[in-house]
Amino acid sequence: MIDVALDARITPRMSAGICAYVRALLEGLPRVAPDIRLHAVGRGLNFGFDEQLRLPAEIDRLGPALTHYPTIYAPVRRRRPYVAMLHDLIHLQYPQFFGAATALFYTLVAKPMLRGAALLLVSDERTADACEELLGVERERCRIVPLGYDPALFAPAPTPAARRPYIMYAGNHRPHKNLAVLYEAWAGLPEAIALDLVITGPIDAAAQARYRRPGNELRFGGTLSAAHLVAGYRAATAYVHPALVEGFGLPMLEATVLGTPVIASTGAVPSIVAPFARTFAPHDTLALRAALTDLAANPAPYRRRAAEGSVAVRAYTWDRFAAATAAVYREVVDGSGGA
Repeated sequence: MIDVALDARITPRMSAGICAYVRALLEGLPRVAPDIRLHAVGRGLNFGFDEQLRLPAEIDRLGPALTHYPTIYAPVRRRRPYVAMLHDLIHLQYPQFFGAATALFYTLVAKPMLRGAALLLVSDERTADACEELLGVERERCRIVPLGYDPALFAPAPTPAARRPYIMYAGNHRPHKNLAVLYEAWAGLPEAIALDLVITGPIDAAAQARYRRPGNELRFGGTLSAAHLVAGYRAATAYVHPALVEGFGLPMLEATVLGTPVIASTGAVPSIVAPFARTFAPHDTLALRAALTDLAANPAPYRRRAAEGSVAVRAYTWDRFAAATAAVYREVVDGSGGA
């Protein structure tokens, strides 16, 4: 039996994807890896007494064979060996969107923590490539474990008919999400195309005032439940993701699993989804507009590609993810995991 301590804290600094990551480990590992005894440790918030003193003390008392830190927010004193999950390097790739405090945190805390890991877990090829360039961590020390989806996505559920055809985006509105490119591409579509744009999250009145299409609507859906999000994917003409970069991009996987056409920037689309998506360069508004125009005029090829993608990515469940993570634990404990 391998004892593994997992920092299982859920804090306000964690995105929806990171929270899903932690929950998937807690729920899936006991089911798919009976040789691993997972201990959920940690409490409190980031950057405080609980994180820096209580958490390492709790891990010391437990004495696990391995510790797993699922974010960069870890204690400065870390028991070895440990693995760390690196969701993305957006802060280093686009420092202009973040402040001096973030840069200092990466220099003093995050980079040493990541470099000291026995192995780094990443969810996509793009992040593994960035590790070598931005962290100086050899590609060979990265293990790619794609994220997963919940098979409950396939549960029978009514999908209300849309008032008009629409495309949708699910996620936050931070600068690296590059939503202005999506707004501009949509607003400039030919008048004959009837197509709403649905964005999750809070209403952005400034965007609604700036980007207008007569007879069409830019709508903000707020925070959607899992069921409403699934219904949104199913009814959408396409799911569109314009972000400059993503660590993985769960909505693109979920939309693909459900057979919804995906149009995404080359910097954001997951490697496992890319073969089935229509892609565009992140800053190329005209290319995105051309894709949306083509979609409206000739949707059949997009639907065929989406159907192929649904079959191809269906294996990427959260249980598969948990099993692949367990394999990394065994690799480190067996002594073949690097540093």
